[in-house]
Amino acid sequence: QVQLVESGGGLVQPGGSLRLSCVASGRTFRTSNVGWFRQAPGKEREFVAAMSIGNTVYADSVKGRFTISRDNAKNTVYLQMNSLKPEDTASYYCAVRGWGTVPGGWNYWGQGAQVTVSS
Repeated sequence: QVQLVESGGGLVQPGGSLRLSCVASGRTFRTSNVGWFRQAPGKEREFVAAMSIGNTVYADSVKGRFTISRDNAKNTVYLQMNSLKPEDTASYYCAVRGWGTVPGGWNYWGQGAQVTVSS
């Protein structure tokens, strides 16, 4: 069983930056794929970014603005978000042990962190 705890969400102006963190329990974190998804009100959960050993992928909508990274010593995965836009407003969820752009491909989820981009 893996538990994920997210932090770092908040309100930011357009063009600003935020960094989300997701701390995972469990000894196998360092060998697990990690990912981020987001869900806006009334919309389906959508893929943002994912990282495996040797491979990192991003949704076209965030490529060049968002960066996924991990610190295995801290069992933590990060999502650095720069040049934020109002359309980035959503609840952001980290996921581990899975792969792909479909939520059903991932096994464990965090509780979500709200990001609101507004002036």
